[in-house]
Amino acid sequence: MSATIIRNGRVIDPANRRDKLADLVIVDGRIAEKSAIRDPQSAIEEIDASRLIVAPGLIDMHVHLREPGFGHKETIESGARAAAAGGFTTIVCMPNTSPVADTPSTIAWIKERAAASACVNVLPTGAISKNISGEELGPIGSLAQAGVVAITDDGHCIQNNELMRRAVEYARMVGVPILDHCQDYNLVGNGVVHEGYWSTLLGLPGWPAAGEEAIVMRNILLADLCGHQIHCQHVTTAGSVRLLREARSRGVKITAEVCTHHVQLTDEAIQNFDTNYKMNPPLRAQADVDALLEGIADGTLSILASDHAPHADFEKEVEFDAAPFGIIGLETELGLFLDLLVHKHRKIDIARLIEMYTVEPARLLKINAGTLSIGAPADVTLIDPDLKWTVKIDRLESASRNSPFDGWKMKGRAVRTIVGGKTVWNL
Repeated sequence: MSATIIRNGRVIDPANRRDKLADLVIVDGRIAEKSAIRDPQSAIEEIDASRLIVAPGLIDMHVHLREPGFGHKETIESGARAAAAGGFTTIVCMPNTSPVADTPSTIAWIKERAAASACVNVLPTGAISKNISGEELGPIGSLAQAGVVAITDDGHCIQNNELMRRAVEYARMVGVPILDHCQDYNLVGNGVVHEGYWSTLLGLPGWPAAGEEAIVMRNILLADLCGHQIHCQHVTTAGSVRLLREARSRGVKITAEVCTHHVQLTDEAIQNFDTNYKMNPPLRAQADVDALLEGIADGTLSILASDHAPHADFEKEVEFDAAPFGIIGLETELGLFLDLLVHKHRKIDIARLIEMYTVEPARLLKINAGTLSIGAPADVTLIDPDLKWTVKIDRLESASRNSPFDGWKMKGRAVRTIVGGKTVWNL
């Protein structure tokens, strides 16, 4: 028998409406009652969690691990280490790899590689369309049988509304949610930054807010029509928040997530043409950021995520127009969200923040995670909400360095990550 007792921590377990000072017992990799320790004389690991928050292992449901095909950006092993360093015990990887994760064999490869090399739980998604080209549905039933937790063409967006409808119906039959990157190609064109003051001043092609909102509205209509869950990824605009708020008030099965950079930064950050501020969807105006913060506060936007998108230095060190979209985020997102949402703006309390990283994604994906219930896997994150620290890009675990947050000072971070009862990262 292996046993661990985490003592004197503030246990916040939103799944069980629990928030109190208590000890947490782990026996043989699962959360247990103290009575489960049958031999008190046996070697028991004790962890002092005084002044720390003991939370269910955090879940990031929007991560690019780049394998197979792009190991020079990130690997499943390095991405999992980055997740552990950020306090995440479960991550959901996107299918825009090479080959695309659109067949059971590729899903099997990802799961086998993760089992062999990842220190956290890695859950794969499958592509909605073959080769994420938006022209022909992928084998959604076979992908579900292979173990995907959702289907998505993330990085791309199906433009054919009839094809998307069939995908939603197919997904409903096999019981997996659809995650959608909301981008109307005709409206967006070759846009690379938010269409507004700064795009005009800098002479960069604009990516209008309507390019997101048109697809958010499409997804609301299809979720209502088909009676099935659609999740809008990395929402960025005030219009999207208004649409989602109204639809959710009617009971439509539509959810949405917010990424750190879209509430920490505005399009003003692009004025020096630094490609670390280039992401898709782009950084928006202050009015959009304010709307996102209100959407988080009132529950319209129910999930927090990173859209961790690693790129090698040589790929980002080109002209702004030519650079790839995306930044890394696994190791900075918890600190940034704690600092902004809990400490500075006080939009939500820390219990709600933990809920947005645990209960909400676990419910959407129908996975056994995000809880400290007796018998649940012992995935636990210890958080010091008051720890002041500075981001040092060269010390991150990710294989890539494309982050705009180098040198940022923040308050709050994970200090220990436990997966299956074993510490996989410790500050």
